[in-house]
Amino acid sequence: MNRILDGKSVLIAGAGGIGNALAIRYAAEGARVVLGDLDLATAEEAVHAIVKAGGEAIAIHLDGADEQSVDRAVATSREKFGGLDGLHANFAFMADGNPQVGILELPIEIYDETQRVNARGFYLCTRAALPLMIERGAGSIVYTSSAAGNASSPGQVAYAMSKAAGQALMRHVATRYGPAGVRANTIAPAMTLHSRIEALVPPEMVDWARGAAAIKSRVGRPDDIAAMGALLFSDDGSYITGQVISIDGGTTMRP
Repeated sequence: MNRILDGKSVLIAGAGGIGNALAIRYAAEGARVVLGDLDLATAEEAVHAIVKAGGEAIAIHLDGADEQSVDRAVATSREKFGGLDGLHANFAFMADGNPQVGILELPIEIYDETQRVNARGFYLCTRAALPLMIERGAGSIVYTSSAAGNASSPGQVAYAMSKAAGQALMRHVATRYGPAGVRANTIAPAMTLHSRIEALVPPEMVDWARGAAAIKSRVGRPDDIAAMGALLFSDDGSYITGQVISIDGGTTMRP
């Protein structure tokens, strides 16, 4: 079987429902994976499954919004696997989730923390990882964004702003460092259900998400994100850069 990520090393910043699925898929495709999260035990769950299946992966404690923590994660990728071919920035602060709360009601503390984690964190991860990819003459960065960054909404103003900022960062990296062999792309999911949040999401919200999409049979799953991420890190995706790719069942349709 052709494994499209054979020989590549990938750092995933952010475990959990989507992050663990990313790690397992990338490892199944042959990548050597470093998976980091504030919740080390969650990252270790995925790493245990990868190693049990014969793959290579390590779990680390990672605060994606802390510069020293990010630098250590990148250094670990170099030390354990000889360098870095890919970075997937996949974490988010999501306290700004109430659709009834707008700019006049949102506490400034939640706004500040949302930008610190989501926008500044992606900035720090990118700045730490880029030199290793430039050194190799090739690399790929994937950012997990959200449909909220592309669509209008009466709520989630801080979250949507942070995700739009991540998309601007992606375009900067793709434009400035494309000549150095580095590609950058963004995956923008809509609702993505996994076991960690299924119990928290009311049925009417799932019904709303299904109704808003063109595909009515289901809502998104972490494996949908992982499949696209694997393509973007692979040689098969070597001519894709600077793109926001919506994995949302047709909830948003943009040129």
